[in-house]
Amino acid sequence: MSEVFEGYERQYCELSANLSKKCTASGALNGEKKKQKLSEIKAGLEDAEALIRKMDLEARSLQPNVKAVLLAKLREYKSDLNNLKSEVKRIASGNLNPAARDELLESGMADALTASADQRSRLMTTTERLNQSSDRIKDSRRTMLETEELGVSILQDLHSQRQSLLHANNTLHGVDDNIGKSKRILTNMSRRMSRNKWIVGIIISLLVIAIIVILYFKLAK
Repeated sequence: MSEVFEGYERQYCELSANLSKKCTASGALNGEKKKQKLSEIKAGLEDAEALIRKMDLEARSLQPNVKAVLLAKLREYKSDLNNLKSEVKRIASGNLNPAARDELLESGMADALTASADQRSRLMTTTERLNQSSDRIKDSRRTMLETEELGVSILQDLHSQRQSLLHANNTLHGVDDNIGKSKRILTNMSRRMSRNKWIVGIIISLLVIAIIVILYFKLAK
């Protein structure tokens, strides 16, 4: 479903409901107040026609399967607008002279009763549509908030995991440093042990030579 079409549709439903209420209110008015109210209604009808034209253009620009559904809805709105226009004409007929008004009322009494019933039905339909649109908006807003909360939670988890990885990386670097130090210490110890072995060997060799020399001089006497 096109969001643009739904926006125009929501505006039309609100405007249609408002015009229906104005038609009902204007029926109880007389004189200048009634003329002023009828002028407001006619201006509203022009706005409604503009919205229907926009919906028609938007619907015809969509894919065939969606287009067919929207055009069917659009036919209902056009019929609704025509009923509103008929209602306005019926109310405006109250400004005629008494003889013409009586003749018009006698010829259109059945139509007036039908229009009144249509008006009530239209009010109920538009109210239901507004409620459905409001529910869709609330559902969309709730879904958006849930998605936002989920996104924040995921970002927090990712940040925590990043911190854990950085800590593990630092720990590995520390272990590498310790291993390097241990290797250097062991290498130095090995070198010292080798040097000590050579020193001990030399000392033993000198002692052996000294003992041999002493024994030689003693035996020679």
